[in-house]
Amino acid sequence: MKCVRLAVFSILFIQSIQAQTNHKDTGVIMSGNLPDITVVGRNSKSDIQQMPEIVGTSIYAGRKSSLVVVDNVQGNVVTNTMRQVLSKVPGIHVWESDPSGIQIGIATRGLSPNRSWEFNVRQNGYDIAADPFGYPEAYYNPQLQGVQRIEIVRGQGSLQYGPQFGGMVNYILKNGSEINKPFEFETQQTLGSNGLFNSYNAIGGKKGKVHYYAFFDHRNGDGWRQNSRYFSNAAFGTVTYYMTSKFSATAEVMQSHTRSQQAGGLTDQQIVQDAQQSFRTRNWFDLTWTTPALILNYNFNETTRWNTKFFATLGDRNSVGYLSAITVKDSINPSTGTYNNRALTADRYRNYGMESRIITDYQLAGMKNTFSGGVRYYTGTTYRNANGKGTTGTDYDMSVIGQYPSDISFGSKNAAAFVESIFRINDNLLIIPGIRYEWLEGAAEGRNGFDGSGNPMLLQQITRSRSFLLKGIGAEYHIGKATEIYANYAEAYRPIQFANLQAAPTTDVVDENLKDAKGYSIDLGYRGKIGSFLQFDISSFYLLYKNRMGTIVPAGAAYRFITNVGNSTSKGMEAFVEFSPLKAIKTTSNANLSVFVSYSYTDARYSNDHKDASTKGKRVENAPMHILRTGITAGSPKILFTAQLSYVDEVYSDANNTVAPTSNGQNGLIPSYVVTDLSATAKISKSLNLKAGLNNLFDARYFTRRAGGYPGPGALPADGRTFFVSVGLKL
Repeated sequence: MKCVRLAVFSILFIQSIQAQTNHKDTGVIMSGNLPDITVVGRNSKSDIQQMPEIVGTSIYAGRKSSLVVVDNVQGNVVTNTMRQVLSKVPGIHVWESDPSGIQIGIATRGLSPNRSWEFNVRQNGYDIAADPFGYPEAYYNPQLQGVQRIEIVRGQGSLQYGPQFGGMVNYILKNGSEINKPFEFETQQTLGSNGLFNSYNAIGGKKGKVHYYAFFDHRNGDGWRQNSRYFSNAAFGTVTYYMTSKFSATAEVMQSHTRSQQAGGLTDQQIVQDAQQSFRTRNWFDLTWTTPALILNYNFNETTRWNTKFFATLGDRNSVGYLSAITVKDSINPSTGTYNNRALTADRYRNYGMESRIITDYQLAGMKNTFSGGVRYYTGTTYRNANGKGTTGTDYDMSVIGQYPSDISFGSKNAAAFVESIFRINDNLLIIPGIRYEWLEGAAEGRNGFDGSGNPMLLQQITRSRSFLLKGIGAEYHIGKATEIYANYAEAYRPIQFANLQAAPTTDVVDENLKDAKGYSIDLGYRGKIGSFLQFDISSFYLLYKNRMGTIVPAGAAYRFITNVGNSTSKGMEAFVEFSPLKAIKTTSNANLSVFVSYSYTDARYSNDHKDASTKGKRVENAPMHILRTGITAGSPKILFTAQLSYVDEVYSDANNTVAPTSNGQNGLIPSYVVTDLSATAKISKSLNLKAGLNNLFDARYFTRRAGGYPGPGALPADGRTFFVSVGLKL
């Protein structure tokens, strides 16, 4: 708690400097220093921007960042098709295996896209993953029709947001704060291939000191593959009460319920024969996610703002299915006349947290500088029942026969504090140092199964408590008013996962000295705009990932040893360029013509000192060396047509770099692929719009991941050609 007291003292000290100086600002005006964070990007006609230096109480100067304005995205937002939504964010690797779009898997820089677990995933600035410390899988992701913008920060974001190597993804939901009348209604209705139906409906308004907004989104479909039907219902409501001109309180809650049939994996040969086929008819996944929050904002004056969030994640994840390898048929057992029993897993996540931040400007050496600081407290518990014996039925049914062999609770606690400042050396040069203190505790207890005599096998009593500092520094050098060179160095970490504490007593031993994975990232880039016709961001990066956790078998041992197995490095470059030739010729042209290219090169490899000899020097799994996305948009202010192409290089699915696919489809090379998408938007009037799209125009057959367990096992095909048509109305 010393760092907490230090942060409070620093804030009071800086405010006292402000009071003593008491003169007009003479420094550089900070673009984006906005008291209402929801207005960022609202009036833009572009779908991609650089984050301002400051938004709300957060500093983004000197960081590699992207701001995606969802309403302006020319692509399939309805089913969260991230290869289109994030097409202009270079280096985003997307796993495409969930037709409902709820299970988003993205990563960058050679990290795993598994449910985006290398990102710190947030909604309106607070955590929404299962547990950001022990189990950071983002099972829930918001419906993008209800999202105003997506903020993506890499590198130095770890100082403000905590555990991550990939960066931070923040979904800012629509809250209707632009509405200035008592009532407004919005609806968007969509039909598409394979029985797709989506209905998004929202209301909002402002009356006196009260502002409100709510939406309900329903989506259902049969899926492109056999046995992949799904439905999703999500409701969000937010109410803001402006107590004074300086102080406001917002209460909000999101509840999402999704149920989907899991078609299971295939072998490589089966994908070639018919990628739409499925040999699993009885696998189901059910997810209920509730995220309540209370957000307080206070503006002390024009230069000092305070924000505090109290939030919770209340999630239930259930799965039922037959999970044997795809080479084993799920068929009726002749001796019983029924199917075999299915396996059950039921998780409950009960997480609670608080984050409080303040930001203020102060004068130093005749320049206006900015200080930001904050504190955080978090506690979470995951209750896991696994390996339960389910029914022999075919529908979704979580009835367990007997009791769950595995009955475990995982706990995590975290307290953190950070301070960061923008020092303006002169009108062009900014230096942004920062430091973050982290205290963590992770624990596991419970039963991991029963032995042959029916006695419970209890987990090893493991509790890990530790604290450490993260350091970082960034810089910007402005070349003129619209372009800049930026650089940053930031330390990052990935905590010990719950899976690393769940050691079966008869086969596994956890290293008593098991450490959190730690490392750092470096960015160096050049970005900006030239007139209204060219925007770009070209950078290089280096990522060191130390103390990666894994499992080895020591020489002569009869057990598996869970330990830190070694390091990996990722290095490469990321580039984005968008050019509007008509605006270059005539800035007042009403016609729209733009071309973009988004490209990344990543060389991700295990170090030569890796404890697992079979992986030394080999490429990191799920790390494509080349990702290229390009597209063209043409039309008028009333109608736009867009074509996009996405190329993703081949990747290995395991650390051993296995090339030949195994007979069960769980290991082997994942081939490169090319996908082309078309979309169109027509604005009939201010209140009426039409949208349509054709995904995977040339009906390419490809897959992006291999699964060893759920939702496989086996290779998981991506969707073939699909279409959607949507009509929207706002009154």
